[in-house]
Amino acid sequence: MPDNEPRGTSQRLDDLEQRRGEAVSRADEVAAAKQHPKGKYTARERIELLVDEDSFVEVGEFTLQRATAFDAGAERCYGDGVVTGYATVDGRRICLFSHDFTTYGGSMGEAFGEKVLKIMDMATKAGCPVVGINDSGGARIQEGVVSLAYYAELSRRNSRASGVVPQISVVMGPCAGGAVYTPALTDFTVMVDRTSRMFVTGPDVVRSVTGENISAEELGGAEVNGSVSGNAHYVASDEVDALDWVRTLLAFLPANNLAVAPEYPALEPAASAAELDTVVPDSPNQSYDMRRVLAAVLDDGELLEVHASFAPNVLCGFGRLRGRTVGVVANQPLRQSGIMDIDASEKAARFVRFCDAFNIALLTFVDVPGYLPGGEQEQRGIIRRGAKLLYAYSEATVPKVTVVTRKAYGGGYAVMGSKHLGADVNLAWPTAEIAVMGAEGAVELLHRAELAEAETNGVRASVRAKLIAEYRATMTTPYVAAERGYVDSVIRPSLTRARVSDALLMLEAKREDSPPKKHSTMPL
Repeated sequence: MPDNEPRGTSQRLDDLEQRRGEAVSRADEVAAAKQHPKGKYTARERIELLVDEDSFVEVGEFTLQRATAFDAGAERCYGDGVVTGYATVDGRRICLFSHDFTTYGGSMGEAFGEKVLKIMDMATKAGCPVVGINDSGGARIQEGVVSLAYYAELSRRNSRASGVVPQISVVMGPCAGGAVYTPALTDFTVMVDRTSRMFVTGPDVVRSVTGENISAEELGGAEVNGSVSGNAHYVASDEVDALDWVRTLLAFLPANNLAVAPEYPALEPAASAAELDTVVPDSPNQSYDMRRVLAAVLDDGELLEVHASFAPNVLCGFGRLRGRTVGVVANQPLRQSGIMDIDASEKAARFVRFCDAFNIALLTFVDVPGYLPGGEQEQRGIIRRGAKLLYAYSEATVPKVTVVTRKAYGGGYAVMGSKHLGADVNLAWPTAEIAVMGAEGAVELLHRAELAEAETNGVRASVRAKLIAEYRATMTTPYVAAERGYVDSVIRPSLTRARVSDALLMLEAKREDSPPKKHSTMPL
């Protein structure tokens, strides 16, 4: 022992480490005994699965729960039901918290809340992503309004951090009441099939208030949140899959809104460029998979889809071009012909705004017959909710490149990254059809009298076919839009990757200043 070290200091440090180690070990044993039979990991095991080995630094491990009413203090233990700290993922810093469902059901109390707020503030100050692993019964009843106050405080932190650092929520178990709103405020929410639940009020409350008899899975299971409500961006098969997806997602994202996304060595696409020359069927009524196009454009053909099960008529996700992250928005002809509706509009709008907030270039592929008509869509608010995508593209100042592969009809043409919404480079394939509507519908409206006369003479089919061909040749060809500068180039499909890459390279230093204002009033 050095002469200048006070006698006993080493012993006190050893005692501290032993005390902490014993406390953590006992808690982990209890947690494992409760979680493993349910097919779930403990709070600390989840952290170990997510972060780089030996990189986690815990913050607040000696925090104790404070309330003593209703015998709440009888189970006092270190950490108060949540593990917080910072670590690295693929060598890049993140902050994180992980609920411990085996302590007070993962419910939020005062000490719990303070720990989470502290790590949120740390993430914002440090400019690094924050990952929340949620497994909580909600507010801690024993602590009353204090618990509610901290949920509101956390929501405020989520709102302040929005657009500053990426925020990711992983729902590993029940998430009810106030606990659901913070994941809703984050950028991405991941759920696990069969073990995750997320709802404002549980089945028992619903039954007692409304008389509706519904199961927890039907009310707020992962599948419902992933495909119906759209609350979950990814539904994992198990907890390992969920955390693997988060690691993959983080690799596409910058640390904060002033940083750039990590760059990787460029990889060749998974499909050959030549395949694009034949991917669009000759028949306008025949569908094709837009993923085939992306496979021949993106590095390694990789697209990390978000909201894959929700509004599948539009694809949103992250890919790379020449090693650099791009955000992809694309109509999917395999699903409802790629038509735009309420869910597709809101899904794409939120994704576009995220990419813009974090300086991720946008690549849009268009094959859209327009907006879905009908009373149900109108009554649910297609006007104001569909306008969100118009707003998002118009607001975005990042590089925007759009490729029209086939149909671009009506409002669908305008909303999908058109030149008129500020797209920087707009390309079209020779198979593109850009018009108010398809040739078949236009001919029926424009030549009604002529078609009626042809039907009387028994030649309606041949006359109609001739008129459709004429309309396509004169009105829907991409060269009409190119003549007016709405399309910058009509290109051979096999050149798409090269032309898009060149455009993004040219735009990498793009600047676009917006007029000063406090904030916008985007559609509700």
